[in-house]
Amino acid sequence: MKNTEIKSLSNSEIAERLVAEQENLTKLRFAHSISPIENPNRIRETKRFIARLKTALAAK
Repeated sequence: MKNTEIKSLSNSEIAERLVAEQENLTKLRFAHSISPIENPNRIRETKRFIARLKTALAAK
C-alpha cells in the first residue's frame, strides 16, 4: 500500500489496519522463531508498513 493510499484512509480505517498488521507481525515473528520462514524480509516490510501507518495516524 502506497503512502497516497494510506493518506486517503480515515483515522478509524488506519487504526484497524494498524491492529491487523501488528497481529500479522506477531504471527510472522512466532513462525520465524519456530522454523525459518521463506522470506524473512517480510518481517522488515511489515515493521516499516506499521511505521508508515503510525506516522499517517499521527499526522492526522
